[in-house]
Amino acid sequence: MLGAMYEEGQDIAPDYKEALRWLRLAAAQENSVAQRAARLHVALMYYQGQGVQQDYKEAMRWYHLAADEGDADAQLNLGIMYEKGQGVPQDDKEAAKWYRLAVEQGNAAAQINLGAMYISGQGVPQDYIQAHVWFNLAGASGNAAGIRCRDLIARQMTPAQIAEAQRLAREWKPRAGSAR
Repeated sequence: MLGAMYEEGQDIAPDYKEALRWLRLAAAQENSVAQRAARLHVALMYYQGQGVQQDYKEAMRWYHLAADEGDADAQLNLGIMYEKGQGVPQDDKEAAKWYRLAVEQGNAAAQINLGAMYISGQGVPQDYIQAHVWFNLAGASGNAAGIRCRDLIARQMTPAQIAEAQRLAREWKPRAGSAR
């Protein structure tokens, strides 16, 4: 918590170097919840270059530590990094794999990213029904972008395809803490 307070400047002036010191200590602890949260924050600091030189490879390493423990935000961020080729060679299939892991936990941003991959057939087979499912689920969680994307893709689908996508979305259930 102290590391996050330094990072965010809560009740104290932001100090990214001090935040990194405390977050690294928390990441080394036995408490898996604290470890995951600290690892995610350290990864973000390397990704954004806060308190350290921006280093995508180091961010990737820390995101992997948190993602392998089932952190959906870390899984989402790994998907983004693989999709963009940040710190690793660009790999759409690997991006889709990490998005899917975050999607399994109900992460709306990952649902939108995976839906977009289904529209273009990027790393997954092109499939408007699957795209609609993920956009619909993101929208159902209150994500406005999910609603807009779902409505846009629906314009290119038949009523039967939309009905199938809606059925799949109704039947879908998230799995908490899904790890690789």
